[in-house]
Amino acid sequence: MAAAAAVLLSYGSDLTFFQDSWEFLMNRRDLTVEALFAPHNEHIVVVPVLVELLTLRLFGMESMVPELVLLVALLLGAAGCVFVYVRRRLGPWPALFATALLLFLGPAWQDLLWPFQIGFAGSALCGLAALLLLEDEERRRDLAACVLLALAIGFSSLGLPFAVAAGVQILLGRRQRGLRRLYVVAVPLALYGAWYLGWGHEAPSQLSLDNVLDSPRYAGEGVVSSLDALLALGTISDEVVGRSQWGLPLLIVLLALLAYGQFRRPGFARGLWPVLAAAATFWFLAGFNAIPGREPYSSRYLYIGCFFLILVVANLLQGARFNRWGLVVAGAVTAVVVGFNLVPLREGRDFFEGQTVLTRSDLGAIELASRTVEPGFTLGAPEVAGTVFLNEIEAGEYLQAVREYGSPAYSPAELAEAPEEGRRQADLVLANALPLGIETGLAPSRPAGRCLEPGDRPLPLAAGETTIHFPAGGEGTVRLRRFAAAGYPLRAEQIPPRSTAKLFIPRDRSQRPWRLRVEPARGTLVCRS
Repeated sequence: MAAAAAVLLSYGSDLTFFQDSWEFLMNRRDLTVEALFAPHNEHIVVVPVLVELLTLRLFGMESMVPELVLLVALLLGAAGCVFVYVRRRLGPWPALFATALLLFLGPAWQDLLWPFQIGFAGSALCGLAALLLLEDEERRRDLAACVLLALAIGFSSLGLPFAVAAGVQILLGRRQRGLRRLYVVAVPLALYGAWYLGWGHEAPSQLSLDNVLDSPRYAGEGVVSSLDALLALGTISDEVVGRSQWGLPLLIVLLALLAYGQFRRPGFARGLWPVLAAAATFWFLAGFNAIPGREPYSSRYLYIGCFFLILVVANLLQGARFNRWGLVVAGAVTAVVVGFNLVPLREGRDFFEGQTVLTRSDLGAIELASRTVEPGFTLGAPEVAGTVFLNEIEAGEYLQAVREYGSPAYSPAELAEAPEEGRRQADLVLANALPLGIETGLAPSRPAGRCLEPGDRPLPLAAGETTIHFPAGGEGTVRLRRFAAAGYPLRAEQIPPRSTAKLFIPRDRSQRPWRLRVEPARGTLVCRS
């Protein structure tokens, strides 16, 4: 657990907020009923919103690290519960190996490195802790299990599969304890029902007959993809994990183990049915709401898929005895799998790092343009922002948040030293946020102002109005950059000969000059008003 914490904190400490995190930061900064209870997509997010409100007030918006620390703590807590669950069934060494696979589950990099996923991690921790308490015979622990299930649902709708598992567990033990314990499930489900009637029903739903009919296939692909991820049999590409040819045979082996246990060992399935019910609820509900981007092999679904698989396998193998050599082999295989799974974890980290560069660059450009940018200016256009993950940001709301909680953006000095991709996008965002303006027209007989030929070198330009006079003989081109060092992100082409191009550059918060290059260089005059 200490090693996993060190890896995750090291990988995530230089990253910034991503995608859905901005919905909370832009739209849920105040403690209101709507902010707390409005659904995010179809999820209940009461606890994550409370966490966001608290971390904003304690630590501000400059760094994502406080939320990352909380995510890692929840992941470690969930792993600890998995260790206890498996140890009760298979002993300490198999429990250690299973927990190590979960802690270093590289294909689930979105869940391990993106603090927004505290919803899933919190539901997994609280849900499994509730199931562990229900396995004990002490009645006073039932109340704690009830509270934990309510928290699991408060973190995200992923708490519902754990409530289903708890209900199955209570029903299976009704002969010994009766049905009085059903309040443990009834109270959290009643709270969820109240939320759904009040707010949840307003969320857009993807439920359709096609999705329902396709859900068995979706669930099957979810199981196969999770097996591939757990044993490092798949590959990663951007946001999804590629599937290998091993998942289906392994699924058949699991079903064979289930059949063997069912017919050869009485009472075998008592611990199995609750976690099978939870896994089925998760995958079928996900299948009912499937849309592009929510494929069963998407990275953010693999953590909980593997989580449930570990619990299922622990029950399938319950009572099995492992000799010393068997444990040595299992330990060696675990070490190899963990090593392979560190590769997609690093690749996922590289993806987030690239998004961090674009995010900090784009936001730095908005802050530079704060004097003139329209409050409704957004980063929703990927050709401007360089990414599709900043569509929640409006300049007015963002600048207000910066005044209240600090800035996660690059400063002008940092932007000048940022990777080239970020500098290029900053120029594009600046051009649209200031905004820059260019007008073409007929050239006057005599140019006005201080004029010069730019030659072959880029010409520095300050804020204000610049007129470019093009000679006869061919079309002209205007190229402009500010922070970019390679190429010119901004250009105006096919300007008619014997015409002018008036360039308007509003003043902003940086003294760094723009760089102008024109074609043809010979005979063209650049005049300052």
